[in-house]
Amino acid sequence: MPQDGLALVLRQLEPWQHPDLLVGTNTCDDAGVFRIDDDLALVQTTDFFPPLVDDPFAFGRIAAANALSDVYAMGGEPLTALNLVGFPDKTLPLDILVEILRGGADAVREAGAVIVGGHSVRDSEIKYGLAVTGRVHPNRILTNATARPGDQLVLTKPIGTGTLCNAAKSGKLAEPELAEAIACMSALNRPGRDAAVKVGVSACTDITGYGLVGHAFEVAEASGVSIVLEASRVPLLARTMEFARQGVLTRVHKGTQAFLGDKLHIDPQVEPALAGVLADAQTSGGLLLSVPAARCAALVTELLALGALCAAAVGRVQADDGVRVRLVS
Repeated sequence: MPQDGLALVLRQLEPWQHPDLLVGTNTCDDAGVFRIDDDLALVQTTDFFPPLVDDPFAFGRIAAANALSDVYAMGGEPLTALNLVGFPDKTLPLDILVEILRGGADAVREAGAVIVGGHSVRDSEIKYGLAVTGRVHPNRILTNATARPGDQLVLTKPIGTGTLCNAAKSGKLAEPELAEAIACMSALNRPGRDAAVKVGVSACTDITGYGLVGHAFEVAEASGVSIVLEASRVPLLARTMEFARQGVLTRVHKGTQAFLGDKLHIDPQVEPALAGVLADAQTSGGLLLSVPAARCAALVTELLALGALCAAAVGRVQADDGVRVRLVS
């Protein structure tokens, strides 16, 4: 759902209040967290969507990695998963569904979790994802609401999956040329979680459907701060700007920019196509980590040692100045 639509819906619902609900819907965080006892809290999330790529195994793995990412973004460890399936079994062979589920199982197995069941419905189009339950110590939860002025922002995957998948759908990019994007979307965010927990970060979110700008806004809004993103320092997948300059972006970038309105300031020196990419939807993107400046170098070193796809310092957190996100050159 577009960011503005979700915000409108949530504003009309009364947030749940419970002494053991440690993270709910108030801050638009990546997952909910419910305390079981002094040493254990459950992290719960769900995500599913239609195929982005033609290969069913790759799609299944991407969708599963995307859902698992929400648990990692909370500092948690995935435990169990339920398959969520919509499938047009009257028009497509079930062999396709088998491969989708195999791809999802592959990602869940790598995460050290277990698929315990699921639910399927007949649908006019394929949809797949997971409902995931994880665990975290109640005192070691990562949230999007605790970024602090003076923090540096570090990104753990390059940007561009939305643009490249859109280029493939429109016939401008052959599926084999999506290999880098597929590898990026298929990669788990466990290295980012492990590094964040070891080094100690202030806040965390993952970059998915609302793009880097949209999710940075959620961090800034929840934390009561302003975020500065240095556009030229954001790592991009190959050919992303080539297609962005042709206008091959998802609709999300316009919706995100419109929703933020005067809460987003784009420096005139930032190329409009690049600003669009940074607001464009991502699938199974990296973690955006807000880390005290004194620990930034250690975080970058740890991320690279653990195999994160990148460890790029892309901005900073400053005191609230009335603008939530600034894109500077």
